[in-house]
Amino acid sequence: MKQLLYNLPEVVAPTEKKLGFSTKLKWTLTILLIFYVLGAIPLIGLDDTSLRSFEQLSIILGAEFGSLISLGIGPIVTASIVLQLLNGSGIIKFDTSTHEGKRTFQGVQKLLAVFFVVFEAFIYVFMGGFTPVVGGSKLFLVFQLFVGGMLIMGMDEVISKWGFGSGLSLFIAAGVSKSLVVRTLSWLPVPNNPNTYAGAIPEILRSVAANQPLAAGIAISAILATFLVFAVCVFGQAMKVEIPLSFGRVRGHGIRWPLSFMYTSNIPVILVAALLANIQLWASLMENWAAGGTGIIAFISNHIVGNSAGGGLLQWVTPPNLVQGIITSSLTGDQILVAIVYCCIMMAGSVMFSMFWVQTSGQDPRSMAKQIMGSGLQLPGFRKDERVLERVLARYIGPLTVMGGLLVGFLAALADVSGALTSGTGLLLAVMIIYRLYEEIAKQHMMDMNPMMRKFME
Repeated sequence: MKQLLYNLPEVVAPTEKKLGFSTKLKWTLTILLIFYVLGAIPLIGLDDTSLRSFEQLSIILGAEFGSLISLGIGPIVTASIVLQLLNGSGIIKFDTSTHEGKRTFQGVQKLLAVFFVVFEAFIYVFMGGFTPVVGGSKLFLVFQLFVGGMLIMGMDEVISKWGFGSGLSLFIAAGVSKSLVVRTLSWLPVPNNPNTYAGAIPEILRSVAANQPLAAGIAISAILATFLVFAVCVFGQAMKVEIPLSFGRVRGHGIRWPLSFMYTSNIPVILVAALLANIQLWASLMENWAAGGTGIIAFISNHIVGNSAGGGLLQWVTPPNLVQGIITSSLTGDQILVAIVYCCIMMAGSVMFSMFWVQTSGQDPRSMAKQIMGSGLQLPGFRKDERVLERVLARYIGPLTVMGGLLVGFLAALADVSGALTSGTGLLLAVMIIYRLYEEIAKQHMMDMNPMMRKFME
């Protein structure tokens, strides 16, 4: 089994210890361009897809339903969720503190992702998500989805090894950015309502000219909600806890080791949002497959309409637009209750995945203590002992993991129920991704410009 895991096809890693800024930027922009091109290539032999109405979910999954990348990052994230749950619960334990343990974990994750690519491709086609043309082949649609899924996996690996950040984050940010531009500036009419524009700014101008204050108020509130999410997220990203450290061999010199308040960044929200998106997609597929849904399927979905559920369990993971309800005076107690439950689900899920991610990504106190001690740093006033540093870090990392997860989950849920221009969760993720990408690019550029800084970082 280990021979299989260690010999899976993979993108060749760079031989240089540190890649240059221009090289990373070149590969990142190249993969981003390829991602947009693949999203514009339709599936050959596709007659119709019932999943086109799930535009908000496709943004979170980094997908473009009906195109070659219809699966998006769904299989990769699903594989990560499964492994996080198995590892966090202790059913299967991976020692990610060792090189061999990391290779095993990454190999299992890649193998599981390939399985979910094949599995989801079959499910999407044979459960009615994608319908082939008359006389067309369902297996050919499955093959195209498989090819697209493997390309996404390869591009994610290229970004991880040769570019900035991760492919998963980049694809989500690309989808959100595209949706945000369309929802802000597009002069095209809405398909189901030709009298309104898809873009918020053109819609405001049209509503003012037509003397429709409610329509203008809804469009303005969407813009304000988007700016609010941007501001709060950037403020949260800038919050840090700094631990003073000193160089053991150089007396009187030290640095401050920053621990971000959002300690696990956007990974927990990606996992929770993808999990909820998968639940909604699966409910839609099951309802199509069962011709309306009966029994347990009706209990779960109870007839999905567009992006919303009419009832059943699915309504609790489908956020209502509270701001629009307030403006139009149509807000009900049920919508408020659903919004509260949705916020609790997002916050609890973010905390759970934050705790799992800390253990599997090497951000736990023991791993961080080893990294700091290996850099020649220690706590001032304490003897050079890894166990002492680990205990001090545990006082901060544990609370930051929980509080950061709660804050990220709450911000994502708040963005969803406030009616932002694009998917609230996707917008939050995009802001966090772009902010982290900016920090990484700035750090890389500083190291390239200053050889002494590069030597220190190594």
